[in-house]
Amino acid sequence: MITVTRLNDSKLVINSDLIEFVEAIPDTIISLTTGKKIMVKESPEEVIELVASFRNKAGIRVNNPDTKAVSEGS
Repeated sequence: MITVTRLNDSKLVINSDLIEFVEAIPDTIISLTTGKKIMVKESPEEVIELVASFRNKAGIRVNNPDTKAVSEGS
């Protein structure tokens, strides 16, 4: 789960496993696999960092298709 900030400054916790893609047009929109879209203040790069940090803390192994490497949480 990650915490993001809506444009009205309210905080929202979302399940990062449901993120399908993140785009900036110009505001950041997080599209979920459920079809919902959430507009947030964080940049796409910040959302990626939040997800990576959460997965690292949770010890979730992530396969990187670009490098064929596997990262492990600590």
